[in-house]
Amino acid sequence: MLLIGATGVIGSRIAAEALRRDHQVTAATRSGRTDALPHNPAMSTIALDATDPAAPLLTIYRCLTAALRTAGVPRLVVVGGAGSLKTASGADRVDTTDFPAIYKTESLAQREVLRLLRAEGADLDWTYISPADEIAPGERTGRFQLGSDELLFDQGGRSFISAEDYAVALIDELETGRAVRRRITVAH
Repeated sequence: MLLIGATGVIGSRIAAEALRRDHQVTAATRSGRTDALPHNPAMSTIALDATDPAAPLLTIYRCLTAALRTAGVPRLVVVGGAGSLKTASGADRVDTTDFPAIYKTESLAQREVLRLLRAEGADLDWTYISPADEIAPGERTGRFQLGSDELLFDQGGRSFISAEDYAVALIDELETGRAVRRRITVAH
């Protein structure tokens, strides 16, 4: 499998989980070079540090999906954002007044990536995996809940997932293919 963004907080945990399950991982990073496509599947943890990342991120995903089509690689798993998850009011999380400003532009860009996949990805076996509202390094427990388009909470009312358990859920989806051409979310 090709893992784009394999050295970041999330990507490194995905790589570790994949290797733990005996998958072969080819890592692609900003600072390094990797083998050429095709790799099946491809996974992307691309995030941009930019004032307005929507246009460049959409360009990257359009190029990535075109390259996958050309290479005959049908499977793409995307590490998505939580901002496009629906709240109890029906609003996207990113559109709520208490959404952290520091994450707003990246979340808006990730929402556009999801819209792109839904609009133009009918010929790819894509899955967009949104984390809980909070994701951070932590413990690998293997215990979490899955959802679709709604923000998930634990029994205490917190929307959180460890990066390690997010990686478990992502590799589970990669192995089972239960959520092809749709978004899922994962939380404790």
